[in-house]
Amino acid sequence: MKTAAGTIKQATWSMTMSDFKELTKVRLAVSVVFSSIAGYFLGAYQVDFVSILLLAFGGYCMVGASNAYNQIIEKDLDALMQRTKNRPLPAGRVTRKNALVIAIVLTILGVVSLYFLNPKTALFGAISIFLYTSLYTPLKTKTPLSVFVGAIPGAIPFMLGWVAATNDFGIEPGTLFMIQFFWQFPHFWALGWMLDEDYKKGGFKMLPTGKKDTGTALQIILYTIWMIVISIMPAFGFTGRLELSVIAAIIIFLMGVVMLIFAFKLYEKRDNISARKLMLASVSYITLMQIVFVIDKFI
Repeated sequence: MKTAAGTIKQATWSMTMSDFKELTKVRLAVSVVFSSIAGYFLGAYQVDFVSILLLAFGGYCMVGASNAYNQIIEKDLDALMQRTKNRPLPAGRVTRKNALVIAIVLTILGVVSLYFLNPKTALFGAISIFLYTSLYTPLKTKTPLSVFVGAIPGAIPFMLGWVAATNDFGIEPGTLFMIQFFWQFPHFWALGWMLDEDYKKGGFKMLPTGKKDTGTALQIILYTIWMIVISIMPAFGFTGRLELSVIAAIIIFLMGVVMLIFAFKLYEKRDNISARKLMLASVSYITLMQIVFVIDKFI
């Protein structure tokens, strides 16, 4: 009997953790934390591991809170879509009330943790939650411009790390913000292309033209080009302390060209397979680009 009870308890705890991870979108949250830490390393004069822990914890809490609020608001719409109908809220495993408590607790923990770093970091974190929850989420069913609005909180993490390290906002974190801002358009439009039919079930308008057409594909190409240009700007001495060696700039440029090739392939074929390849290329690009920036600083 004790063994059976222990097994049930363990299974319940596992399910609870699974739902928490899904409610906070753990993979997305971890990628955001990675961006923040990369920004911290770029800005830091001296690396402080307590600060990194505060940034990682606070960053996860802020992203987790944003995702929880998002799922509370979109519970009924999530139930209509194949990819989201088994999330904790539409599936009935977590109530809106409990999800709201989790979101509020995460918000408080996140703001407090980031405030211990400095008030500016906490402010940007709070702005990120507000924009994601109050503007981006409701706009998704109203206009494709929601992607533009959502790109603002989505671009904050890379910048946030620099602000956490320096307690300063200038050209350097502004450049980091712009890199991740322009990156989001090809990334999310590729994702939107893949999931367009499912998104339409929930009434979401994610593609710039509203269709999987050459207009959308062309905009993906243009934003990818802007992303590449801004990513290598630090090599030309325009961005203060944020610098990039010629070799690092060439590596980042070539990685961007690879992503651009996938964007052209999508323009040519206009199919879900090409969109998926572009989406995966974009994930690789943002991660490797940040790693190259950090390694270049310390070598």
